[in-house]
Amino acid sequence: MTSRKTLPTPPTAPPRRRPAGEARERAIVEAAVKFFAEVGFDGDTRELARRVGVTQSLIFKYFPSKAALIERVYQEVYVGRWNPYWEVILADRRVPLEERLVRLYTDYAKTALTWDWVRLFMFSGLKGEAINQRYLQFLRSRVLEPVAIELRAELGLPGPQALPLSELEIELVWGINARIFYFGQRRWIFDVPLQADLDELIRLTIRHFMAGAREVLPGLGVFQARSAALPRVVAQQNVE
Repeated sequence: MTSRKTLPTPPTAPPRRRPAGEARERAIVEAAVKFFAEVGFDGDTRELARRVGVTQSLIFKYFPSKAALIERVYQEVYVGRWNPYWEVILADRRVPLEERLVRLYTDYAKTALTWDWVRLFMFSGLKGEAINQRYLQFLRSRVLEPVAIELRAELGLPGPQALPLSELEIELVWGINARIFYFGQRRWIFDVPLQADLDELIRLTIRHFMAGAREVLPGLGVFQARSAALPRVVAQQNVE
Protein backbone atom coordinates (compact mmCIF):
# COMPACT_ATOMS: atom_id res chain seq x y z
CA MET A 1 0.00 0.00 0.00
CA THR A 2 1.45 3.28 -1.12
CA SER A 3 1.42 5.99 1.48
CA ARG A 4 0.44 9.45 0.39
CA LYS A 5 2.99 12.15 0.75
CA THR A 6 1.84 15.06 2.80
CA LEU A 7 2.61 18.33 1.06
CA PRO A 8 4.38 20.82 3.22
CA THR A 9 2.19 23.68 4.40
CA PRO A 10 3.34 26.90 2.75
CA PRO A 11 4.61 29.40 5.24
CA THR A 12 2.11 32.14 6.07
CA ALA A 13 3.30 35.68 5.99
CA PRO A 14 3.12 37.33 9.38
CA PRO A 15 0.53 40.12 9.60
CA ARG A 16 1.95 43.47 8.62
CA ARG A 17 2.78 45.50 11.66
CA ARG A 18 2.58 49.24 11.39
CA PRO A 19 5.75 51.10 12.27
CA ALA A 20 5.52 52.62 15.72
CA GLY A 21 5.23 56.17 14.33
CA GLU A 22 2.45 55.26 11.91
CA ALA A 23 0.50 53.43 14.61
CA ARG A 24 0.87 56.35 17.00
CA GLU A 25 -0.34 58.83 14.38
CA ARG A 26 -3.30 56.57 13.63
CA ALA A 27 -4.15 56.44 17.35
CA ILE A 28 -4.05 60.23 17.59
CA VAL A 29 -6.38 60.63 14.58
CA GLU A 30 -8.90 58.09 15.88
CA ALA A 31 -8.87 59.71 19.31
CA ALA A 32 -9.23 63.19 17.77
CA VAL A 33 -12.34 62.13 15.85
CA LYS A 34 -13.99 60.89 19.07
CA PHE A 35 -12.72 63.82 21.15
CA PHE A 36 -13.93 66.61 18.85
CA ALA A 37 -17.23 64.80 18.25
CA GLU A 38 -17.75 64.71 22.01
CA VAL A 39 -16.64 68.21 23.09
CA GLY A 40 -16.48 70.25 19.88
CA PHE A 41 -13.58 71.93 18.15
CA ASP A 42 -12.82 74.15 21.13
CA GLY A 43 -11.50 71.03 22.85
CA ASP A 44 -7.99 71.47 24.26
CA THR A 45 -5.24 69.40 22.66
CA ARG A 46 -3.75 68.88 26.14
CA GLU A 47 -6.85 66.94 27.08
CA LEU A 48 -6.70 65.04 23.80
CA ALA A 49 -3.07 64.12 24.54
CA ARG A 50 -4.07 62.91 27.99
CA ARG A 51 -6.74 60.67 26.50
CA VAL A 52 -4.33 59.21 23.96
CA GLY A 53 -1.65 58.74 26.61
CA VAL A 54 0.94 60.92 24.89
CA THR A 55 2.36 64.39 25.40
CA GLN A 56 0.89 67.44 23.68
CA SER A 57 4.22 68.04 21.99
CA LEU A 58 4.02 64.59 20.41
CA ILE A 59 0.67 65.46 18.83
CA PHE A 60 2.27 68.55 17.31
CA LYS A 61 5.11 66.41 16.01
CA TYR A 62 2.62 64.71 13.69
CA PHE A 63 0.31 67.68 13.20
CA PRO A 64 2.03 71.08 13.22
CA SER A 65 -1.13 72.89 14.36
CA LYS A 66 -4.60 72.24 15.68
CA ALA A 67 -5.94 73.33 12.29
CA ALA A 68 -3.87 70.60 10.62
CA LEU A 69 -5.32 68.03 13.02
CA ILE A 70 -8.88 69.22 12.27
CA GLU A 71 -8.10 68.95 8.56
CA ARG A 72 -7.05 65.36 9.09
CA VAL A 73 -10.30 64.69 10.95
CA TYR A 74 -12.21 66.08 7.95
CA GLN A 75 -10.27 63.83 5.57
CA GLU A 76 -10.83 60.85 7.84
CA VAL A 77 -14.56 61.22 8.40
CA TYR A 78 -15.97 63.00 5.36
CA VAL A 79 -13.60 62.24 2.49
CA GLY A 80 -12.36 58.85 3.68
CA ARG A 81 -15.85 57.45 4.25
CA TRP A 82 -17.25 58.60 0.91
CA ASN A 83 -18.26 55.65 -1.27
CA PRO A 84 -17.87 56.31 -5.03
CA TYR A 85 -20.38 53.52 -5.67
CA TRP A 86 -23.14 55.91 -4.58
CA GLU A 87 -22.44 57.90 -7.74
CA VAL A 88 -22.56 54.72 -9.83
CA ILE A 89 -25.98 53.85 -8.38
CA LEU A 90 -27.31 57.30 -9.16
CA ALA A 91 -26.17 57.25 -12.80
CA ASP A 92 -27.70 53.85 -13.72
CA ARG A 93 -30.70 54.83 -15.83
CA ARG A 94 -31.71 51.21 -16.33
CA VAL A 95 -33.26 51.52 -12.87
CA PRO A 96 -36.17 53.90 -12.09
CA LEU A 97 -34.95 57.03 -10.35
CA GLU A 98 -37.04 56.47 -7.23
CA GLU A 99 -35.45 53.07 -6.70
CA ARG A 100 -31.97 54.48 -7.30
CA LEU A 101 -32.52 57.22 -4.74
CA VAL A 102 -33.76 54.76 -2.15
CA ARG A 103 -30.69 52.57 -2.66
CA LEU A 104 -28.35 55.56 -2.58
CA TYR A 105 -29.73 57.24 0.54
CA THR A 106 -30.32 54.01 2.45
CA ASP A 107 -26.64 53.17 2.12
CA TYR A 108 -25.48 56.78 2.53
CA ALA A 109 -27.37 57.02 5.83
CA LYS A 110 -25.23 54.22 7.28
CA THR A 111 -22.26 56.58 6.98
CA ALA A 112 -23.79 60.03 7.40
CA LEU A 113 -26.02 59.34 10.40
CA THR A 114 -23.33 58.03 12.72
CA TRP A 115 -22.52 59.64 16.07
CA ASP A 116 -19.20 61.19 15.08
CA TRP A 117 -20.30 62.26 11.56
CA VAL A 118 -23.38 64.14 12.78
CA ARG A 119 -21.80 65.75 15.83
CA LEU A 120 -18.65 66.88 14.04
CA PHE A 121 -20.80 68.43 11.33
CA MET A 122 -22.89 70.33 13.87
CA PHE A 123 -19.89 71.51 15.90
CA SER A 124 -18.20 72.67 12.70
CA GLY A 125 -21.16 74.87 11.84
CA LEU A 126 -21.33 76.35 15.33
CA LYS A 127 -17.58 77.00 15.45
CA GLY A 128 -17.29 78.36 11.93
CA GLU A 129 -14.88 75.69 10.75
CA ALA A 130 -14.73 75.09 6.99
CA ILE A 131 -15.82 71.46 7.26
CA ASN A 132 -19.45 72.31 6.53
CA GLN A 133 -18.83 74.51 3.52
CA ARG A 134 -16.31 72.15 1.97
CA TYR A 135 -18.40 69.04 2.45
CA LEU A 136 -21.63 70.65 1.27
CA GLN A 137 -19.92 71.88 -1.89
CA PHE A 138 -18.55 68.38 -2.39
CA LEU A 139 -22.03 66.92 -1.82
CA ARG A 140 -23.57 69.37 -4.27
CA SER A 141 -21.25 68.34 -7.10
CA ARG A 142 -21.35 64.60 -6.37
CA VAL A 143 -25.04 64.12 -5.47
CA LEU A 144 -27.34 67.15 -5.59
CA GLU A 145 -26.60 68.32 -9.13
CA PRO A 146 -26.57 64.74 -10.50
CA VAL A 147 -29.94 64.06 -8.82
CA ALA A 148 -31.37 67.22 -10.41
CA ILE A 149 -30.09 66.08 -13.82
CA GLU A 150 -31.50 62.58 -13.36
CA LEU A 151 -34.82 64.04 -12.25
CA ARG A 152 -35.07 66.02 -15.49
CA ALA A 153 -34.34 62.86 -17.48
CA GLU A 154 -36.97 60.93 -15.51
CA LEU A 155 -39.61 63.58 -16.24
CA GLY A 156 -38.64 64.11 -19.87
CA LEU A 157 -37.42 67.67 -19.33
CA PRO A 158 -34.51 69.33 -21.19
CA GLY A 159 -31.02 68.33 -20.08
CA PRO A 160 -28.48 70.76 -18.61
CA GLN A 161 -26.79 71.18 -22.01
CA ALA A 162 -30.00 72.75 -23.36
CA LEU A 163 -30.97 74.51 -20.14
CA PRO A 164 -28.59 75.03 -17.20
CA LEU A 165 -29.67 73.82 -13.77
CA SER A 166 -31.41 76.46 -11.66
CA GLU A 167 -30.87 77.11 -7.97
CA LEU A 168 -34.54 76.27 -7.37
CA GLU A 169 -33.91 72.76 -8.67
CA ILE A 170 -30.90 72.32 -6.40
CA GLU A 171 -32.90 73.57 -3.43
CA LEU A 172 -35.61 71.05 -4.24
CA VAL A 173 -33.05 68.23 -4.03
CA TRP A 174 -31.58 69.69 -0.82
CA GLY A 175 -34.89 68.75 0.76
CA ILE A 176 -33.94 65.05 0.66
CA ASN A 177 -30.63 65.58 2.43
CA ALA A 178 -32.12 68.01 4.95
CA ARG A 179 -34.78 65.53 6.01
CA ILE A 180 -32.43 62.56 6.21
CA PHE A 181 -29.81 64.52 8.14
CA TYR A 182 -32.54 65.55 10.58
CA PHE A 183 -32.96 61.89 11.48
CA GLY A 184 -29.32 61.96 12.62
CA GLN A 185 -29.82 65.20 14.52
CA ARG A 186 -32.73 63.72 16.42
CA ARG A 187 -30.65 60.74 17.46
CA TRP A 188 -27.26 62.27 18.19
CA ILE A 189 -28.03 65.93 19.03
CA PHE A 190 -31.52 66.00 20.53
CA ASP A 191 -31.36 62.48 21.99
CA VAL A 192 -34.77 61.60 20.54
CA PRO A 193 -34.42 58.14 18.96
CA LEU A 194 -36.50 57.33 15.89
CA GLN A 195 -39.57 55.27 16.64
CA ALA A 196 -39.89 53.98 13.06
CA ASP A 197 -37.50 51.93 10.92
CA LEU A 198 -34.91 54.22 9.30
CA ASP A 199 -34.94 52.42 5.94
CA GLU A 200 -38.72 52.75 5.78
CA LEU A 201 -38.47 56.45 6.65
CA ILE A 202 -35.99 56.93 3.82
CA ARG A 203 -38.27 55.11 1.36
CA LEU A 204 -41.14 57.34 2.47
CA THR A 205 -38.96 60.44 2.11
CA ILE A 206 -37.98 59.53 -1.45
CA ARG A 207 -41.55 58.63 -2.43
CA HIS A 208 -42.73 61.99 -1.07
CA PHE A 209 -39.94 63.80 -2.91
CA MET A 210 -40.67 62.14 -6.25
CA ALA A 211 -44.42 62.80 -5.99
CA GLY A 212 -43.78 66.45 -5.22
CA ALA A 213 -41.13 66.83 -7.92
CA ARG A 214 -43.43 65.42 -10.62
CA GLU A 215 -46.01 68.01 -9.66
CA VAL A 216 -43.76 71.00 -9.04
CA LEU A 217 -40.71 70.73 -11.28
CA PRO A 218 -42.32 71.17 -14.74
CA GLY A 219 -44.02 74.33 -13.47
CA LEU A 220 -40.81 76.08 -12.40
CA GLY A 221 -40.23 79.39 -14.13
CA VAL A 222 -37.12 78.18 -15.92
CA PHE A 223 -39.14 75.56 -17.84
CA GLN A 224 -42.19 77.78 -18.34
CA ALA A 225 -40.06 80.54 -19.86
CA ARG A 226 -38.49 78.07 -22.28
CA SER A 227 -41.88 76.64 -23.25
CA ALA A 228 -43.25 80.14 -23.90
CA ALA A 229 -40.26 80.99 -26.07
CA LEU A 230 -40.58 77.91 -28.31
CA PRO A 231 -43.74 79.01 -30.21
CA ARG A 232 -42.12 82.36 -31.00
CA VAL A 233 -39.02 80.63 -32.31
CA VAL A 234 -41.09 78.27 -34.46
CA ALA A 235 -43.21 81.13 -35.81
CA GLN A 236 -40.11 83.14 -36.66
CA GLN A 237 -38.61 80.15 -38.48
CA ASN A 238 -41.84 79.72 -40.49
CA VAL A 239 -41.77 83.36 -41.55
CA GLU A 240 -38.19 83.08 -42.66
